[in-house]
Amino acid sequence: MVEAGNGKRPCVFLDRDGVLNRPVLANGRAYAPRTLELFELLPGVSEAVASLKQHGFLAIVVTNQKDLGTGLVSGEILDAMHTRLRNALPVDDIVVCSCIDECWCYKPNPGMLCESAEKWDIDLGSSFIVGDTWRDVGAGRAAGCTSILIDSWKYDEQYRLDPDHTAPDLAHAVQLIIELSGR
Repeated sequence: MVEAGNGKRPCVFLDRDGVLNRPVLANGRAYAPRTLELFELLPGVSEAVASLKQHGFLAIVVTNQKDLGTGLVSGEILDAMHTRLRNALPVDDIVVCSCIDECWCYKPNPGMLCESAEKWDIDLGSSFIVGDTWRDVGAGRAAGCTSILIDSWKYDEQYRLDPDHTAPDLAHAVQLIIELSGR
């Protein structure tokens, strides 16, 4: 694993829905899939994550899953989705916030990133977050990471924060990360 200048590791934090898998779209908004049948990985994500790993980055999924907390999706279904994700992508960890109230770990708050940084010895300043909403951008900014917004979905949502960069999909975001990091 390549280390940052301070001996810590760089990471790319990946939002799940809208970055790795197809979101469920309704009325201009994105929702997490609630069934395994609706959990569809996007084309090229396995290769994109593998490229991150080849360039020395940890790859950690950080996902708000309020539907688990409210009971709209079961723990068994969420576990099956994440097993499918782990089998298809070389991710190092999947971190879930299922809180129904906005807590320290619920994006746009930085808790999932900060806790991962401690667990995995991550240098947040040399790390990135790739997401599809302003909440992901906010979490990255609060943690000191560079943010890349996947802007291809065109949600009916006002961006409360501007990302550092945009990309049409994860493959393009990974190319940008490699260029920006000089890896």
